[in-house]
Amino acid sequence: MVTNQGHNIGMHFRGPVSTAIFDWAGTVLDFGCIAPVAAFREAFAKDNIDISEAEARAPMGAAKREHIELILAQPDVQERWRLIKSAASTQTDVDRIYAEFLRIDAVNCARYSDMIPGALETIAKLKDMNIKIGSTTGYPRSIMDSLMPLAQAQGYETDHCVTVSEAPRGRPFPDMVLMNALALGAPDMSACVVIDDSPSGLMSARSAGMWAVGIVASGNEVGLSLEDWEALDDVQQELLREKAATALEAAGAHYIIDTVADLIPVIEDINACLVSGERP
Repeated sequence: MVTNQGHNIGMHFRGPVSTAIFDWAGTVLDFGCIAPVAAFREAFAKDNIDISEAEARAPMGAAKREHIELILAQPDVQERWRLIKSAASTQTDVDRIYAEFLRIDAVNCARYSDMIPGALETIAKLKDMNIKIGSTTGYPRSIMDSLMPLAQAQGYETDHCVTVSEAPRGRPFPDMVLMNALALGAPDMSACVVIDDSPSGLMSARSAGMWAVGIVASGNEVGLSLEDWEALDDVQQELLREKAATALEAAGAHYIIDTVADLIPVIEDINACLVSGERP
């Protein structure tokens, strides 16, 4: 499914796309964004706090320590915390859960590191089009130092990667995508396309003046493994697809696609838009 939400008419830069900036989990690997969700739930469970999958997924896209703060800020979670701990959560609690999360997620990233079907073929086509490959992630550098070699072993290698550890601010701020654009020599922000499965990632793209492409089927908003997604019938898939698309469109997505395998027609459409003077 591809939807074009319309763009502003502008002057000056007329293309083509020079830079594609990808998120990681749920976008190019880990179909369903399973690894971090499982790690958050297990880390909280170590503290005797059970959180649901929906509670774990709600802040997805944020820096992982901030993600924990946002989970704890959910009224139902904080109520359970107070009931069990007899006190409100503190920054010391956040630090402890974050340390546990990093330990667990280092294992989970290896377990859920398979490339999303069609990702490698799409990246190869982008490189054939002389498009640089950037990337952003809410994971800290310590996690990416383990995850990137696993991706490289499957044939995926970016030209640049900015983690939340290096950026002054994480999503939804534009810092990480702007750092990619600078490092990769983008001639104009409208030459950059951000591909992300989280609303906060798409918001960062819009804040930076870039094109925003939302991922539904393989992303966090649907939140199913490839096996579970493919087990659904067409009607069930469409219902989940529409719900996810609504959230991503509200965050500013110019385009909505099922997975990264559907990206090339979007890039071609953006190139046509740029030629005609349209901007994000």
